[in-house]
Amino acid sequence: MLQTQGAMACAVFLGLLLLMALAAPSQGKRLGPTARLRYSRFLDPSNVIFLRWDFDLEAEVITFELQVRTAGWVGLGITNRYTSVGSDLVVGGVLPDGNVYFSDQHLVDEDTLEEDGSQDAELLELTEDTVYTTMRFSRPFRSCDPHDQDITSDTMSVQAAYGLDDTPRLDRERTFVKSIFLLQVIHPDDLDVPEDTVIHDLEITDFLIPEDDTTYACTFLPLPIVSKKHHIYKFEPKVVTRNETMVHHIILYACGNASVLPTGISDCYGADPAFSLCSQIIVGWAVGGTSYQFPDDVGISIGTPLDPQWIRLEIHYSNFHNLPGLYDSSGIRVYYTARLRKYDMGVLQLGFFTFPIHFIPPGAESFRSYGLCKTDKFEEMNGTPVPDLQVYGYLLHTHLAGRALRAVQYRNGTQLRTICKDDSYDFNLQETRDLPHRVAIKPGDELLIECHYQTLDRDSLTFGGPSTMNEMCLIFLFYYPRNNISSCMGYPDIIYVAHELGEEASDAMEGVMAMNNVEWTPESIKKAEKACKEAQQMVIIKTIDETVENTTGWIPEIIPSPRGPCLESSGGKVEPQDKTPAGSRAAPAALSGSGTATLRCLSLAALLFGQGALSWLLATLQARV
Repeated sequence: MLQTQGAMACAVFLGLLLLMALAAPSQGKRLGPTARLRYSRFLDPSNVIFLRWDFDLEAEVITFELQVRTAGWVGLGITNRYTSVGSDLVVGGVLPDGNVYFSDQHLVDEDTLEEDGSQDAELLELTEDTVYTTMRFSRPFRSCDPHDQDITSDTMSVQAAYGLDDTPRLDRERTFVKSIFLLQVIHPDDLDVPEDTVIHDLEITDFLIPEDDTTYACTFLPLPIVSKKHHIYKFEPKVVTRNETMVHHIILYACGNASVLPTGISDCYGADPAFSLCSQIIVGWAVGGTSYQFPDDVGISIGTPLDPQWIRLEIHYSNFHNLPGLYDSSGIRVYYTARLRKYDMGVLQLGFFTFPIHFIPPGAESFRSYGLCKTDKFEEMNGTPVPDLQVYGYLLHTHLAGRALRAVQYRNGTQLRTICKDDSYDFNLQETRDLPHRVAIKPGDELLIECHYQTLDRDSLTFGGPSTMNEMCLIFLFYYPRNNISSCMGYPDIIYVAHELGEEASDAMEGVMAMNNVEWTPESIKKAEKACKEAQQMVIIKTIDETVENTTGWIPEIIPSPRGPCLESSGGKVEPQDKTPAGSRAAPAALSGSGTATLRCLSLAALLFGQGALSWLLATLQARV
């Protein structure tokens, strides 16, 4: 009787897997042992190490294929950008007799590898030919093994290593770390490319880069002249090759059509205030970024009476070595089409109002700054009703001391969600990213930007400002439909902060200067952070026509988002701390038995679907149980 019940249960289980396999989206099928992986990148300067990868957001499983020019061992894992200790590393290779070895390991110290007690990486393929060793494997975004680093939508520090023989040991000359956004939710190949595309360059012309650490150069340029409405659907940086290390960022600001604009090229924020006109960002690029194509239903509208006709091109140069005689013609290349999209997009700039209030103490292990945005004045300032802002993408920006950023949304005093974040921000990788789901911001919502800094390597105050050695705290939200609001930023009452730190101040400038008098210790740093958070926030809202309104508010508490459930190991010994931790995803009930009937059923499923496909199906089933 029990055997009959077991057979029936196995038949039901196999039927369920078959239905899931037939209904599986193409994204899931790509996780098999031979399917094409959509994303790829070289991980080293000599192009010896090539990585392909793909993922399934629903199953929370990622597949890697590492190809290295070696006949020895290869390894791939996730590390911390500031220390390799605790990094995970999946190691594999092919022995001279043709046998393969494969293991989920971690770094005990900077040089010592140790095998994990819980083996959470599944080998899909491991081959060696006369040129390459190629290893393909899959692993969950978050396993229950504390030695495995979580894979998230944050910036991931991907570590690759290899050897010339089959004895895995780390060699600094053959170990490389690269910052990558592993979970890009939209691949460029998935987007439409109009056949009538026109390319237009907006660039500075033969500009002599000053022999200064920091230069903000601005000029005003017309947008493409078209006889009817068109949409810009893509942009990319156009950086002169020899100047790549000096161009920090490039931004296009839309100008109001009533603006009186200067000619020529000048300092954006210097003696002539006319060169700082136009503050509504339409596109932006920063260090490490590449091209960005908007989703198929949105674009930047040009060619109608309501659309901007001119832009301000801003280029930030960092000439730290004060090199002379360098000319530049960098800018932004835009792609536009007459095939109209459904929505006109806009960009909303949020964060801490950069100058002059922003300060970060020296020697800080951690210091958080906050910028508040209150949207209840948006309709009044826009001049017409403001529909809900449908946010689909974002760009994060701090300078060198920045470690993490987040944007949090509140409605009627209650936290709704974290719109976007990066807890592993890398200044050298700043790209526009897509949200997995579009987020609606309603008039009246509050938006809070939190920036996390570390200044252990600094012995003097860091102030907000334009230089790379100054700091910023900015998040740009890409949304539709477009309105006239260009920015909404906040800063704390610096007089209150000064008083809380025991300093005298009667105006904002005295408050800022008083920060130089503080003896900065871990205690005073925490006290300053607390005072900045508790102080009343001054909120500054600006429109495309340079209209400015001020309001006030208070920083709400941020409720941390809970981590998602971990995926229990499917093989190897489970370490004591891994046993059914809170929030773990156990095996489905149909698979939880340990009897031979269960093993026979799993073996039959592996024969029917293949081991790689079976693993994906089981992971998907676990995600739904």
